[in-house]
Amino acid sequence: MRARTRRLYTFGIAALLLAAAAALAFFALRENANLFYTPEILAEKGTPDHGKEVKVGGWVEPGSLTYSEDGATMIFTVIDNSPNTITVSYTGIAPDLFREGQGVVATGTFQADGSFTARQILAKHDENYQPRELKPLEAAG
Repeated sequence: MRARTRRLYTFGIAALLLAAAAALAFFALRENANLFYTPEILAEKGTPDHGKEVKVGGWVEPGSLTYSEDGATMIFTVIDNSPNTITVSYTGIAPDLFREGQGVVATGTFQADGSFTARQILAKHDENYQPRELKPLEAAG
């Protein structure tokens, strides 16, 4: 076999192995992508199948936070820069940073009636976050 043919075969096998590795990485990452739905995306694409765990995100609409009669479940509306909204219900203890007007990502499922029930809530903050414990130190300085 000539040297040129051997190089061609070597290059072809290397290209094939590289393409196979890229395809495996793509499929592995696609299944584990950790993205969330915004109200606008849900309005465009529709809600995912009920019972499938997904994440929804946006801002907690000011004035939308209410509690059930027993006080265990909170219900709030998630908004984004569109006229669409998502109503979320959550039973549990909310994070310290959770409040109206703040960013939120809720993990849970859509029910058959279209409502969203969260099992976990993550509060988002901006780059100027400072723990409550340090705010008095800033005011004194």
